[in-house]
Amino acid sequence: MSPSIAEAKLTLNYPLYCSDFDPQDSSFLLVGGGGGEGKSGIPNKITLVNASRKNELSQFIDIDLSRDEDSVTSLAIAQSTDSWATAFAGVNCSTAEQEKGKNEHLRSFLLEYPQKRRIGANEPLSEEKSSTESIREPPKGETKALGKVSLFKSSNAAKIETFQRVLRLSKRKKNTGPRLGAIATGLAPAGEIVLFKADTSRPGKDDVRGRIQLKDKEEAADVDIIELDNSDSQQSAKFRVAYCTDYEVYVTEVDYEEKDNGTIAPPILSTPRSDAFASSKARPKFRCIRFLTPQVLLVLQNKPQGTGAELLLLEISGAITLRKKLHKRIKSATALSVAHLDAASPSDIDQYAIAVAGADTSITILTVDRFTSSPKGRVKFRKHTFLPNVHPTSITSLSFSNFTQPTTIWKETSAQYLKLASTSIANTCVVHTLPLSPYPSPPRPDAPARYLLAPPVRSQTSQNVISTIVALVAIAISAFFLQMFTEIRGGTPEYLGAKGWLSERVHGWIARPYMFEDGAPSLASQQISVASTAISTPLSKASEAVLTAASQTQEKLGLRDLLAQRNIGTDTSDNANEATDIIIRHSSSEGALSAELRDAKELVKGEHKAKKWEELAEHEKETWKKRLMDAGQWTVEEGESVLKGVFFSGLGAAVGAAVRG
Repeated sequence: MSPSIAEAKLTLNYPLYCSDFDPQDSSFLLVGGGGGEGKSGIPNKITLVNASRKNELSQFIDIDLSRDEDSVTSLAIAQSTDSWATAFAGVNCSTAEQEKGKNEHLRSFLLEYPQKRRIGANEPLSEEKSSTESIREPPKGETKALGKVSLFKSSNAAKIETFQRVLRLSKRKKNTGPRLGAIATGLAPAGEIVLFKADTSRPGKDDVRGRIQLKDKEEAADVDIIELDNSDSQQSAKFRVAYCTDYEVYVTEVDYEEKDNGTIAPPILSTPRSDAFASSKARPKFRCIRFLTPQVLLVLQNKPQGTGAELLLLEISGAITLRKKLHKRIKSATALSVAHLDAASPSDIDQYAIAVAGADTSITILTVDRFTSSPKGRVKFRKHTFLPNVHPTSITSLSFSNFTQPTTIWKETSAQYLKLASTSIANTCVVHTLPLSPYPSPPRPDAPARYLLAPPVRSQTSQNVISTIVALVAIAISAFFLQMFTEIRGGTPEYLGAKGWLSERVHGWIARPYMFEDGAPSLASQQISVASTAISTPLSKASEAVLTAASQTQEKLGLRDLLAQRNIGTDTSDNANEATDIIIRHSSSEGALSAELRDAKELVKGEHKAKKWEELAEHEKETWKKRLMDAGQWTVEEGESVLKGVFFSGLGAAVGAAVRG
């Protein structure tokens, strides 16, 4: 974990399945879960967590639910103020109630916040400050059950197992704007998605705006909603809803005021079936889906048989514009969260923070940058950090806090942060506090800065190389046209044969038969000489700059850098995530060492007796140690373990001669 990322952990007395930050204040986090019906000794609860400090979490309020009912499986904060919040949750009734045809699965609760001194939502207190400086705990807040309703259609199945698997609410563009919610079934004979008005504290059947009936034995793995551009009216809105099953992605539109919405349209993306002669019929499965913009979706897909996971950028037209394979140690992914680091005014870059939970209890944090200044809005994935072993066992949910760009000028703005909460079935809740950086850097001191998780910066060496190449191309083109013109005018010998490129009529307009009079250069020839000198001088300097920049780039690439990349699994490209092997060569003639990354499949091809460190004889190892120490790439204190798996090549007869000597 990066030393700048703070971590706070809380262990409760029940397994956690869901979480959601207060959209107005990231000091508050709501988590839920429980043992479920029939699991004695394990309660069912919803807990409000104090997340105001970077390195400490504490419980504020507990909502105790009946142990005769099922555990909390989905959760979201619908409305919030400085003093209270309303929350929706998915909780099944007891089996006895369900057998009577009654399962009021959608619950709503009121949480009255404890008396507190509000701090900035994106400004966590340092660990040195006491908790009484941030939030005064007494008196404790009150909780109240507001309502419960059944929105799913009743089932006649012999075994009733249906539960509320997904609960998703749209994000408001305005504090008082309309909000649409969606819930989806799990373990139902035929899956169903219900769309309802979510700007109420007690949603009921009259608030239903549409139903999407799925095929038999088909379920919605995930759902997301985004508001489309609407008029200024608070009660007139249109939303776009995306959902995915195991093998298909769908998009539909919903009118906030109409009751029959969400018609099933053909899928915009389907996982192709395996070949009839393939040994395995397993297909990749879609796991999570999120809107980045109304036209672009982020889709998390798990490869078959636990062979990896990848992210897809999918346009609603069905075109995949970008793929990002996750690290090879992630066999499958379990959760996804996205935060939009929106700008208060138009900017040249649009950035989204992305968190992916792996089945190995790791969390991968990336960014997606969309450069709006580019003609086609160039998009790029960038890896930010990798957090291994965050929880003892499977991660069940990920939640980013909301972030609002500050409006104060940069010098008067305190440090800005983005929070990421995760939960697990091992009763643990972890909140990581991610520092944000101002952009551009340095920002204008008299204007508000834009804050991003990873500002898009290009190395100075790359900038120098690109600038030099552009200058070289411009100079070369100018020199070409100048040489062509002087040949046609008769001022220089013919090297290009430019006179033959023109018709006789055009040649007669441009060409002059005599450029020298009485053996003395004319004014035109003098001008040509001056221009040639002016071109050759910067051309020579530009060439030197290219060589210098290239040599600086190579010098920065050493064995230690390659070992560090291998150890942390750094992914340096968008399309190649497979690990690479390191090979070290020794040139007998030049006495120099070189290290580079090579594809494992092509490692031995063309190499002379390349061996891994473990395969070398002891006298060969001693020879290599001396060469590495002389090159300043290894010390005895680092130990031989760092060299394991590295290939060595090129000693040949030199080693034998050294041993005999």
